[in-house]
Amino acid sequence: MDHAAVLARYDRQMRQGARPDGPGVRVERDGPVVRQTGPAHAWNGILWSGLGALDADAAIAEQIRYFTGRGLAFEWKAYGHDGPADLPGRLLAASFTAEPAETLMVADIDDLPLDTPPPDGVTLRPVTDAAGVRLLTEVHDRAFGTDSSRIGRRLLDQLTTTPDEVAAVVAMAGDTPVSGARLELSPGIGFAGLWGGGTVEGWRGKGIYRALIAHRAKIAAERGHRYLQVDASEQSRPVLERLGFAPLTTTTPYVYEPSAR
Repeated sequence: MDHAAVLARYDRQMRQGARPDGPGVRVERDGPVVRQTGPAHAWNGILWSGLGALDADAAIAEQIRYFTGRGLAFEWKAYGHDGPADLPGRLLAASFTAEPAETLMVADIDDLPLDTPPPDGVTLRPVTDAAGVRLLTEVHDRAFGTDSSRIGRRLLDQLTTTPDEVAAVVAMAGDTPVSGARLELSPGIGFAGLWGGGTVEGWRGKGIYRALIAHRAKIAAERGHRYLQVDASEQSRPVLERLGFAPLTTTTPYVYEPSAR
């Protein structure tokens, strides 16, 4: 894989050329910034920016005005290769809060093992309706220790309005959900995105995570996508590297909460 070429393609297709990821959501270009905006439970934020040292502060201030004027918290998704070099410091100075950095990793689906079954006693259940969404949010709450209700609302919106652009799966041990993950797809785009992949304590290290990746990779291949992309945490990066994912750059969410200002 030509890492530089794939990263440039990712920037063009997934950031500069991003498409709305749900109903009521729109993607807009505002000068050197591409942003997504929608309902409060949607992902609202900056997908791409092409800023220089002279215009960065003004662009940041304009996006704060835009989102706070709509009463929305938002995320500035900053990548390690974005300019200017001091963009992270400028965001922090503008009262954004940095969340843990992740690694953008990409794999060519043809290079991935697609025949990895779940461990004995575990089955994979596709998520297709509200009941499945409840199972997924339940397992995410347990795995990550966070409230996944917003993710659940977004997923249900997608399943209802654009079911060809999302796939989700829950790993079940009998009647108990023990892991879950999502796959986001945009027709005609080379990349499909892996999201979630949370496994509850006591079921980790048994191969469920790898099985969920293989399951979603098959779906992406069947839909005509060449690459899988994931924002990997420090915990998942070693597993993904062993499977054949390559690190391309870092990505850090910078969050602005109007109510906290």
